[in-house]
Amino acid sequence: MKSTRPRRLSRVQAFAGRVFRVESDRVRLSNGRTTTLDIVRHRGSVVLVPQPTPDSVILIRQYRYAIGRWIWELPAGTLDPGEAPRTAARRECAEEIGLVPGRLRKLGLFYPTPGFCDERMIYYQCTALRPPPGRVHQDPDEQIEPRSFPLRRLRALIARGDIADMKTVVGLGLLGL
Repeated sequence: MKSTRPRRLSRVQAFAGRVFRVESDRVRLSNGRTTTLDIVRHRGSVVLVPQPTPDSVILIRQYRYAIGRWIWELPAGTLDPGEAPRTAARRECAEEIGLVPGRLRKLGLFYPTPGFCDERMIYYQCTALRPPPGRVHQDPDEQIEPRSFPLRRLRALIARGDIADMKTVVGLGLLGL
């Protein structure tokens, strides 16, 4: 059975915010039916796996308003318009944990929710961490507490629900945890 891509008939921007926008597309599916598909459009993001030593990872603790609780997670951030992912990784590392990586290694690219969102998360292992040369600014909506954890403790944090977001579980899995 040969499938063809759906054909867009029309598009309406339903919402535009600081981090993402929402579009409603009227499409004709390969089976001939017509439907509306809502898509969250996102510039993309970087997820950092900062390792001060080979057997430890720095996580950040922050309050996530959408889920109403504090969680430990890997540092991450949205790409600025036109920003290269490697540049964003260095910037976010400095902003979120106060250190810059001497070495960046791309670990992979994943779509967290491709059923309705086009966000691409690019994972980087950050090593040879050192203080930044100048002053670092945090985003005004962030209240972050960084802490280094031995790799052997991270499974327990996941099991207890202290690490509850998928981007962090995927990132730790990329280390073989």
